[in-house]
Amino acid sequence: MDNDLTAALGAVGPRLRTLRQQRDMTLTELSAATAISVSTLSRLESGQRRPNLELLLPLARAHGVALDDLIGAPTTGDPRVHLRQITRNGMTMVPLTQRPGGIQAFKLVIPASKRPRQPQPQSHEGYEWVYVLNGRLRLVLGEQDLVLVPGEAAEFDTRTPHCFGGVGGEPVEFLALFGRQGERAHVRTRPSAGSP
Repeated sequence: MDNDLTAALGAVGPRLRTLRQQRDMTLTELSAATAISVSTLSRLESGQRRPNLELLLPLARAHGVALDDLIGAPTTGDPRVHLRQITRNGMTMVPLTQRPGGIQAFKLVIPASKRPRQPQPQSHEGYEWVYVLNGRLRLVLGEQDLVLVPGEAAEFDTRTPHCFGGVGGEPVEFLALFGRQGERAHVRTRPSAGSP
């Protein structure tokens, strides 16, 4: 095996450990997310097991990174950002952040619909901020049923049952920031009159 390949494979284990630790995940949690045994994950991170595509693909998905980032592939010089959209429940989500852990940013699009969908609120750990770009966004949050217009924002604890929808039969575009439980937005305000 040539030296470059040996070095690249040797760097995968520490990179995997760093990604997992940045996300505050245990090996057991990562095992549940990837269906890879804890012992295999441990051996991969320590360099005792050689990584292969079968193991790296689910790990890249679980960490939300490109496979190239896991193996430390050299950059190609292409400055374009290749965002991969995800469609769930008729809503298109485009991840805008590539790093694991911390606050994750998404652009979401709800297509125009003549028939409004019945709200199906769900809850999960975390904290979310939304900002409407276009259209009117319906936010069902616990007992509240709100309509946000372009330029309006909302923030909420995602343990409160919530769901999104469009209003008025037009598409809706909005930005969402999602963070782990306890993370909050940091808003700067103008300094008071006596401040430097």
